[in-house]
Amino acid sequence: MLGHVSERIVRARPLALIQDDLVDYEKAMERMTELVGARQRDDQPDILWLLSHPQVFTIGKRTAAEHLPDASHGIPVIPTGRGGQLTYHGPGQLVGYLIVKLRADEGVVDYVREVELRLVAALDELGVPAERRETPPGSELLTGVWTRETGRKIASIGMRASRGVTSHGFALNVDGDLDPWHYAVPCGMPDVDMTSVARELAEPPAPEQVRAVVSRAFEAPAGS
Repeated sequence: MLGHVSERIVRARPLALIQDDLVDYEKAMERMTELVGARQRDDQPDILWLLSHPQVFTIGKRTAAEHLPDASHGIPVIPTGRGGQLTYHGPGQLVGYLIVKLRADEGVVDYVREVELRLVAALDELGVPAERRETPPGSELLTGVWTRETGRKIASIGMRASRGVTSHGFALNVDGDLDPWHYAVPCGMPDVDMTSVARELAEPPAPEQVRAVVSRAFEAPAGS
């Protein structure tokens, strides 16, 4: 399922799939809290929730004030409980929230590594060679997925775990407007070059195909 991705063995972890289109960020957080509670009680299986958001910047606990966007752009800035720093969400981006019960031998950082590798596999299938990166000592965390040929960041990841269940997840840039990334400092990295599937490919796939490929990479087929 993960093709040539062999950097780390990824064990099978089938997920149930929920799909939505455009969902207000704060409403999505309310529903995610409900899903996390249900998973903690074992009232539901592990879930991949695919959706998109209207334009919004979200900030993690360590986001510096100087990294925030100018308010004149009119895009809301919302604090969130996930790990990571500032990120942008908007139409044309595929967001995946992962409500997953961690195994006894793993922590949230282990699972983030797995998420990176599954996204790498999905992007490779879509024709965008990608990679995860190790963080050099003393550097800002390089969590996420990067294109191998152009060295740009194409997917951001920010997660947390509570009572052994993960929440939040990833944001994969598919075909949306990339300009808002320049309004702030994404991921705590002033020099990062954010990209999208559409920017990397002369003939990008349809959004529906991207969703299908990502779902398969997370073992969450439609109809599950």
